[in-house]
Amino acid sequence: MQRQDFRCTLRLRVRWSEVDPQKIVFNGHYLSYADCAMTEYWRALALPYEASMGALGGEVYLKKASVEYHASARMDDWLDIGMRCTAIGNSSMTFVCAIFCGDRLLVTVDLIYVFADPATQTKRSVPPALRAIVEHFEAGGEMAELRCGDWATLERDATALRMAVFVQEQGIDAAIEIDEQDAAALHAVAYNRLGLPIATGRLLPAHGGVARIGRMAVERTMRGQRWGRAVLDALVQAARQRGDRAVLLHAQRSAETFYLRAGFAPEGAPFEEAGIAHITMCRTLAD
Repeated sequence: MQRQDFRCTLRLRVRWSEVDPQKIVFNGHYLSYADCAMTEYWRALALPYEASMGALGGEVYLKKASVEYHASARMDDWLDIGMRCTAIGNSSMTFVCAIFCGDRLLVTVDLIYVFADPATQTKRSVPPALRAIVEHFEAGGEMAELRCGDWATLERDATALRMAVFVQEQGIDAAIEIDEQDAAALHAVAYNRLGLPIATGRLLPAHGGVARIGRMAVERTMRGQRWGRAVLDALVQAARQRGDRAVLLHAQRSAETFYLRAGFAPEGAPFEEAGIAHITMCRTLAD
């Protein structure tokens, strides 16, 4: 078993609290590592767990876990934890988790989950939609679909994401979140394979050849999975196709590195907008 056998991997560093008197990771913590990797697996499927399970009409419950120890991890080791689904039965889903330090396999964990009614915890058949999503992921498929359109088409889903991120999470006044510029903007929304929105952004009309991107929002549990980058790239490409010479945006300082990686450069001094530190960033568009 090798790390490249797993499409979904999670990297963790061993902490002091996880080491026992033998100066190695206490055996029970490997199950915690596997549980963290299981959370990462749902993220890799582009499935915000609570909303997705609500849409699927059930929950997954751990039925059995079997651990085989091959070698020990020590404090400060970097661990790469792979997770993959190996079989889906009528109501069960079987996973294998492998924990590596470098190229050395330390631990394997076999997991059996059961899809069940959350009220009674009685098993149900794995929904066809969930089965298809897992099979598509393990086959190397793309997990999100990007749609671009006007405000009339994407208003409901873009608004839901923006309210969740900007108003509920960041405390921005709802009265200023939706504005008159939405009607003139091109909007992009990324959807998972259940049709749930997971990321959004907008591109305003250009002035003097310079367009502005804004209202970039990614569902909280889906961050770090490149869905925000997919939205940003689509808006930049749309600006390029209509002949804009540059795009600028007001980046929250906490997201500045994200935009730097996408080719944007900071301009001017930081400033406050809606009570949050921002900086203007710009990207020139090549012919």
